[in-house]
Amino acid sequence: MILTPIALPDLPTALEQFDLCLDDQPLAQKAFRRIAATLAHVEDETLELSQNPRHQAEAVALIRTFGMGVLEQPPTSGYTWDGQAVAVQMEPSVIIHEIGHLQVCAPERRTALDFGLGAGPETGCRSEADQAMTVHGVEREMEEALASLQGILWEAEVNQPAILAFLEQNWLEGGANTQNKAHFVKIVTHLHRFGLLDDHGRPTRALREADDATFLTPLCGG
Repeated sequence: MILTPIALPDLPTALEQFDLCLDDQPLAQKAFRRIAATLAHVEDETLELSQNPRHQAEAVALIRTFGMGVLEQPPTSGYTWDGQAVAVQMEPSVIIHEIGHLQVCAPERRTALDFGLGAGPETGCRSEADQAMTVHGVEREMEEALASLQGILWEAEVNQPAILAFLEQNWLEGGANTQNKAHFVKIVTHLHRFGLLDDHGRPTRALREADDATFLTPLCGG
């Protein structure tokens, strides 16, 4: 949920300021510009996540290309990801977010309930998902951030209004301040380092192969 809502008339200025702060970070700026450009696809002035049936169908088709199964039910009926399939009766951007999770999680957790990160906001079987959690604390937060940005960049890649998830997941919270810039740059750099983003800031179809000690610990300062 967005912490500090931004009105649509104020959004272009906020995006321009964040773009300017990335002038010395060309890869991060390229990735950001791909997201910011999707403002042209926004159909709802409330800036709420898309409910467009066409976006939903496109999102489902996209996850299938990654070999993810589809459950025609809401995640509140079970899990968002049951280890094999995504419960797809939810917003298109949340469906695509699960691709981000698939790509950035450790190989041994790809078949774990909710990727071994504990219950997501939409998951119904919360205690069971939490019992399957194997990543905690700062490491869990970092993996969530990686999956978040990867999913948002996939939305941009398929011409969906990625800017809405960018706002809803609070990537613009703090605007162009040093801390927010550093966090964005760090996540982009890490995704690129492991081949999940190309040199143009576009998502690749790679899946992470590194274990948590190699992939998450350096990112968390360990």
